[in-house]
Amino acid sequence: MKHSEKIILCLSFMLALLIGVTELSAEKLLSKVIAINGYDTVAYFTESKALPGNQGYFTQWNGLIWYFSNKGHKDLFDNNPEKYAPQYNGYCAWAMAESRKAETDPKVWKIVNGKLYLNCSKAAFESWSKDIPGNIKKADKNWLKFSDNK
Repeated sequence: MKHSEKIILCLSFMLALLIGVTELSAEKLLSKVIAINGYDTVAYFTESKALPGNQGYFTQWNGLIWYFSNKGHKDLFDNNPEKYAPQYNGYCAWAMAESRKAETDPKVWKIVNGKLYLNCSKAAFESWSKDIPGNIKKADKNWLKFSDNK
């Protein structure tokens, strides 16, 4: 292999690596702006289950992109986002009660007094469920510290 071919091969490899890192970074960044991993927040209330959203039905609210499984759910959210959005901007209710942020598993949830609470795992949900009113009170207080720097 000629010296010039080695240089071209090396540059091609570096370019491919750079493109891969850029795509990975873009994907990671995008995952930070998509609410609840792309799940339909209205479905928790109307279907009583976690449903993946459809990229064809989306809206932007509160600095996040929200996906919905159908136009009706999107319309409900658009008319009253505070009613359907999860508490703590979608962060784990148990973690927030412990004064920390944690990403959630959209399949681990509960509606309490008309509000959606998500948790990061079944174990976190079980811990949170031992004193839901007390943990909500702690999490609400802690969220005030975090909500300014979402």
